[in-house]
Amino acid sequence: MFPSSYLNSILMVLLGDVGAGKSSLVLRFVKGQFVEFQESTIGAAFFSQTLAVNDETVKFEIWDTAGQERYHSLAPMYYRGAAAAIVVYDISNQASFTRAKKWVQELQAQGNQNTVVALAGNKADLLEAREVQIEEAKTYAQENGLFFMETSAKTATNVNDIFYEIAKRLLQGQAAQNPQTAGMVLSQRPNERVVSAASCCSS
Repeated sequence: MFPSSYLNSILMVLLGDVGAGKSSLVLRFVKGQFVEFQESTIGAAFFSQTLAVNDETVKFEIWDTAGQERYHSLAPMYYRGAAAAIVVYDISNQASFTRAKKWVQELQAQGNQNTVVALAGNKADLLEAREVQIEEAKTYAQENGLFFMETSAKTATNVNDIFYEIAKRLLQGQAAQNPQTAGMVLSQRPNERVVSAASCCSS
């Protein structure tokens, strides 16, 4: 068990077009599972997961928002208080990338300016159906202050990594602001990551 000073809660929101795979990403991260035909989220769904980052324990509290346009007006309720956001698009669907850009614009205009924002090109296993080139997305992310990874909920590629990177960036930011805070002195130990749920599984 870790002392309470080592437990950091991170409120996170997932945003993106319907069918981009937001729920699949969360399900893979939290439960190590992949469901081929995932039902669309209604409103928003809540998940939590604990992750060890160096000497810290981070608890992600995750809101998976619905991608349908009729639920769009609910999104600010979730992202305005979020410390982190993952904007998800489908690499085999150019329209979902265009929609992701609109979510980024909305976050930048209405969200918390300190929110760590990641851009996830999901369904990276669908290489033959790719419509969004990796360089295009990478350039867009760099120009807008996001960090970018391509992920696959189906194969688990980079799923844990994107959450780990978010936690690491938030903890580093907190350490920079509060260098005397207990449990906030971070050393760089690459590849040290533990997820409390199963993190591997074949689809």
